[in-house]
Parts: sequence; structure tokens; C-alpha cells
Amino acid sequence: MFADDEPVEQFFRPAATSPARAKITQDVSSERSASRKPARQAADADADTEEDAFLRARRRIPVRRGLIPPSRTGRILVAAAAVVAIGGLFFLAILIRNFFRDDPRFRIAASSSIQIMGNSQVTRPELLSVFGSDLGRNIFYVPLGQRRAALEELPWVEHATVMRLLPDQLRVAIVERTPVAFVRLGNSIGLVDAHGVLLHLPPAVMAARHYSFPVVTGISARDPLSVRTARMHLYQQFVNDLDSGGTKVSSQLSEVDISDPEDIWALLPAQGSDIQVHFGDSDFLARYRSYQQHLPEWRQQYPHLASVDMRYQDQVVLDMTQQASGESGQDAVPAGPSQHHPAAVKHPAGKPAAKSKAGKTKANNRG
Repeated sequence: MFADDEPVEQFFRPAATSPARAKITQDVSSERSASRKPARQAADADADTEEDAFLRARRRIPVRRGLIPPSRTGRILVAAAAVVAIGGLFFLAILIRNFFRDDPRFRIAASSSIQIMGNSQVTRPELLSVFGSDLGRNIFYVPLGQRRAALEELPWVEHATVMRLLPDQLRVAIVERTPVAFVRLGNSIGLVDAHGVLLHLPPAVMAARHYSFPVVTGISARDPLSVRTARMHLYQQFVNDLDSGGTKVSSQLSEVDISDPEDIWALLPAQGSDIQVHFGDSDFLARYRSYQQHLPEWRQQYPHLASVDMRYQDQVVLDMTQQASGESGQDAVPAGPSQHHPAAVKHPAGKPAAKSKAGKTKANNRG
């Protein structure tokens, strides 16, 4: 062996690497092992799943059987049981019906079994007359809808409710109409509500009630209810507008005519006499205030003033009585300037009141 020769172990031993190179090599190997690890785990999991599926025993699926037995005898028995059950229910229903129909505890024995509430104007005998045929009848056979409709046909009844109270009672609750004005019915005076329904009361009863309404003219019993309803709606609008100023102006009205929807006129007291004032169909409160403002001036110039027409925009028509016109010998008397304010659009003059008129004066508006 020569001196220059190196030992065999040293000849085959790999050359030493630097620390930096060794660190890089270690990092690369770590990354490779980390990337191969999830793949290996997934493969192991798939293998376990396949093995479990192979080793697991299949579960039996239960089969549900129907209610009808498969055999012929069973089907016959089920059908017979169903028929018996249906027959028993039908028989029970008949027994219940006969019990409520024939049992005397459910019969209205007398008029005392009918309770009435809410009546002040309509008497109890008037209301019981609707149920005359129900005395002795089974309570379940009383037609409540028909009885309610018959009650609401009575003039004073606005709304009615009829209900059963077991075992043998009926309860009747009514809402009566509220009169809002007197109305001329031929030679007599009656009452009328806000819907145009005419109401009758004996004079003694009416006096005892102490009603204080104006007399409404322009509606009658011959008019259809729809016409009376529309005219009473106009009357309500007229009264509400007059009272909207805070003072009860409607209490001063003695008569209101609503025969012409475009010209409502009323009788207002003035120094012991009534003056007919035409208000038209709108701006009632403004025209009333203008009338009150200029009335002293007109009364001073024309003591026999009978009618004032406030419907025109720039003028007021003043009518005199027949006596005043005869004394003056004139058909028209100049009224002089007036400070009447514009009221509404101009309409044709309405019919005169009960008093006769001859003289007519126009007071022009210069304000």
C-alpha cells in the first residue's frame, strides 16, 4: 500500500456538505413528506370505507301492510264493521235531533220568554206582535233572520238583533231611530229622522218628549225613501254648517224648506215676525252672517221686510209684504247702497213664502 493512497472508507465516504446546503436539503424533504401525507391518509380512509361496506350486513326494509286484510274473510268483516259504525252514527244523530225537536223544555211557552231591550218609543206589544206565531214553537225552529227583518220594518226600529237563549228564551235588542226635525204630514205634524224615515207619535206623547226642532217642508209620505233620504241629507248639511260657527243657529230656525235642492230657505224670527231667507245650496254660515250684519239696516229702511234672497253674488233681493206695497203705492222701492259681501253663484229666485209679497228691492254690493 502506497503512502499516497487513502483508506478505502475515506475513498467511498461522500464528501462533506456545507451547513446551508444541508438545511435546504432537509426543508425539501420535509415538504415532500408533508405533501404525500394527506394523499396517503385519503387512500387509507377509502380503503377503510370499502372494507366497512363490505363487512356491514344489509338491513331489511319493513313492508307496511294496508288496513284491509288480504284475505276475503277479513275484507268482509271490515266492511261489515264500517256499515255498523255508520248506521250507529246515523241513528245517534236521529236521536239527538228528535230530542231537541220534541222535548218540551225547548218550547217557547209564553210571551214572558221573550226578552226585549232598548225600546223607549216602541211599545212591548208592538214588538211582540212580530213573534205571535212563535208562541208554543220549538226555539230551534224560530227563523231569526225573518224576525229581525220584520222588526226593522217598524218605523221606529233602525236596527234589531234576535238571539236564542237555551233552553226556551229569546232575546230581542233594538236600536231606535232618532228624530231630527218635525215634518208636516197633511194637517198633522210628525217627526222625521236623518234618513228620511217618517215617524209618528201621539200629540200627547210628542208634547211630553219636549222636542225642539224646526219644521221641515218639502218631503211627504208619497216621496220614495231615496228622495227623502237625499233631501234630509241636505237638511243635515244645512244645519251643521249653520252650527259650525260655535253658536246654535239652528235653534232659531222655525221652518226649513228643502223642496228645491238648489235653494234652501228658512224662516228666521226678527222683531216679532218671521223673515224668509233664501240660502241657496252652499256657504250657509257665510250668508247667515251677512244677513245678520245687514238686517238692522234693512229693517230700518223697510219695516215691512218679508223676504231676503242671499243667493246672488253682488246683490241682495229684498221683498216687501203686500200691505207695505199697497201703502207705498210702488212696485219696487230703491234700497240704496249696501255693504253685502259676495256669497255664491247666482241662481234663479225661489218661490215666495206663505206671506204674500209685492214690492221687491235690490241692494247692490258696492263694498
